[in-house]
Amino acid sequence: MGSAAAQSLTSEEERIVAIVKGNSPKALELLEKTVNINSGTMNHKGVREVGKVFRAEFDKLGFKTQWIDMPKEMQRAGHLVATREGKQGKRVLMIGHLDTVFEADSPMAKWERQGDRASGQGVNDMKGGDVIIIEALRALKAAGALDNTTISVIFTGDEENAGDPKEISRRDMVDLAKRSDVALAFEATVLDENGKATGTIGRRSSTSWDLAVKGKQGHSSGIFTASAGYGAVYETARILDAFRQQLQEPNLTFNPGMILGGTEVTHSGPSKGTAFGKSNVIANSAIVKGDLRFLTPEQGEQARARMRTIVAQSLPGTSAEITFQDGYPPMAPTAGNLKLLEIYSKASADAGLGPIAALPPGLRGAGDVQFVAPYVDSLDGLGATGKGAHAPGEDLDVRSIEQGAIRTALLLYRLTR
Repeated sequence: MGSAAAQSLTSEEERIVAIVKGNSPKALELLEKTVNINSGTMNHKGVREVGKVFRAEFDKLGFKTQWIDMPKEMQRAGHLVATREGKQGKRVLMIGHLDTVFEADSPMAKWERQGDRASGQGVNDMKGGDVIIIEALRALKAAGALDNTTISVIFTGDEENAGDPKEISRRDMVDLAKRSDVALAFEATVLDENGKATGTIGRRSSTSWDLAVKGKQGHSSGIFTASAGYGAVYETARILDAFRQQLQEPNLTFNPGMILGGTEVTHSGPSKGTAFGKSNVIANSAIVKGDLRFLTPEQGEQARARMRTIVAQSLPGTSAEITFQDGYPPMAPTAGNLKLLEIYSKASADAGLGPIAALPPGLRGAGDVQFVAPYVDSLDGLGATGKGAHAPGEDLDVRSIEQGAIRTALLLYRLTR
């Protein structure tokens, strides 16, 4: 750390940074231990095992810890919650997750270190982020800066495939948010085109829609006539193309991911189905499964209304219905979120790690922080930096663990003074 950066930190903050650096080897040992435990969402035993490892760390830090089971019918492992209460500064909620996309039958990619890079299952998404949380808190504890603070941590066991109903699987997280002033989430830090770290002040929703279309079955020679109409497939094509032409705007996407059409259509699962039809027969039915993403609740309501209007303008001899299913709510880029990013950016710059710019919301998928964003100022993307998340070659920039822990520790210190 250069002299200019050193002048930007108090002596107490310099001590916190030094503690983080001194603990870096142990931080990587902790990360290696958890990466080598398979914790795919549906591998409940593995998720709980990783939870036990992190729970022991929170216990050492003086947090009150508990494992919250989900109802058996939800088929999810549950969540780890750690809390401490005080009366000083902001009340902070920190969010991570224990599960990965790599299930128990996936080829097990163990931790492998090569210089400044390391690979393994969940190494950056997001066991690296979990370790950053632990190391930031460990440094504050060693510096005596955790005393009298209110900090809650939740590590969910099903972020990669959230259990339904989400009113239950995210209930405990929302309850913690309602008792907090700010929320910090530790999904991987995204680098901009210049290789600089960013922060996430907005994330788009992840919702879905179903389109069901009906037509008159008949001989193909009669299509487009008043008696036969246009058939279900043409009506489906009209609707989808009208979406494309009329709905496009910044931060709004609407993707038809699966389409089935013909005279016999069967939808047999979330991503499966069959269709039968003949080229000389007008199709009588079609279904489409789609995804809808938007940045604010208002944008979402407007998009749904426009989609319903388009669907209602049926071609002759056809009818259609569209229904919507809520998933992850949007995290709107509020003034409060931006202020939180400014504090984080200054802490990073003061530590000699450079300022942090906001990431465009359209560049992130959905995440747990979106369930708490309606209730509290929120900031995401504070985790590790790596490549290939959700892929067999998922890796990590090892240096980002120490850097993330320094930024987080300073942010926590300033929020809780």
